[in-house]
Amino acid sequence: MQFRELGRTGLKVSAVCLGTMTFGDQTPEADAFAQMDLALERGVNFFDTAEMYASPPKAETQGETERIIGRWLKRSGKRARIVLASKVAGRSRDMKWIRPESLLDDGQVRLSRRQIDYAVEQSLRRLETDYLDLYQVHWPDRLYRGFGFQTYKDYPQDFIAFETVLESLARHVEKGTVRAIGISNESPWGLMRYLAASETSGLPRIASIQNAHNLVNRRFETSGAAEIALREQVGLLAYSPLAQGQLTGKYLDGALPPGARKTLYNRMQRYEGPGASDAIAAYVALARELGVTPVQLALKFVDTRPWTTATIIGASTVRQLEEDLAAFDVAWTEEMEKRVNAIHAAHPDPCP
Repeated sequence: MQFRELGRTGLKVSAVCLGTMTFGDQTPEADAFAQMDLALERGVNFFDTAEMYASPPKAETQGETERIIGRWLKRSGKRARIVLASKVAGRSRDMKWIRPESLLDDGQVRLSRRQIDYAVEQSLRRLETDYLDLYQVHWPDRLYRGFGFQTYKDYPQDFIAFETVLESLARHVEKGTVRAIGISNESPWGLMRYLAASETSGLPRIASIQNAHNLVNRRFETSGAAEIALREQVGLLAYSPLAQGQLTGKYLDGALPPGARKTLYNRMQRYEGPGASDAIAAYVALARELGVTPVQLALKFVDTRPWTTATIIGASTVRQLEEDLAAFDVAWTEEMEKRVNAIHAAHPDPCP
């Protein structure tokens, strides 16, 4: 297992991060425990969760993922070996159940100081720990088309200032309940605004950005965010490297495997837009031609990008996790690079 520095924090994280959003819904607790045991055994020291999880988000399972991780940490006694990351929900009118009504701002979940304070405290309680190694803003406070759209739309800019969000997070860094901070589902402009705010105000610096990155969504590099990640040492924590399972090929030709996320939840519209099926089929066919599995091609592509600090893999079963972990042992070749770039040129970013 490779280890890479998280931003400029000095924290060393495994190049593979265990994503946990299925824990507590699609993945029952016993299987989640087995996944965490296996991941740690294979050298994965980086676990990612969020106050919103399990996913898909709903009031009945909100916080259950963190509770499961907390029970595993207590049982295993291995908290000191884990770099533990969680996230605070951004602006939302639809998930009011994530906060007490008395804390809502204008009837919404927002990134206000009191809501961030509450979110940190609740995550620590559920995770049964007294600190988080990385705490991330899950999505912005401003209205923003962060994913799933091919066109830009400008919204009224009545968001909580970047400096104010950083000040709220800084209080927890100063207390020692948070070691480092990051952002997620953010634009290059938003990332630079956070960096500028930290430099001019002496506030904690963003260590990472967690955005989608995969063969059918290379927007992180084509938008210029990759250059910022490299120049400013704000590494990418790449989520959805398999495009929610689409890049495995299991959904080709309309297939709906029993127990798969699309079959259960029908929440895969991001990867079903115009041109998506042609691009996915091309990558699956390429993998087979090159003598690797589609999973190996997709995961190793993300792992070998110079701006990637960690690739977040999420599995609903231990068997899937075994396959995902093995993919990182594959050697990435010049031929692979040339061929995936050729497909990308023919089918650029169909699933942003």
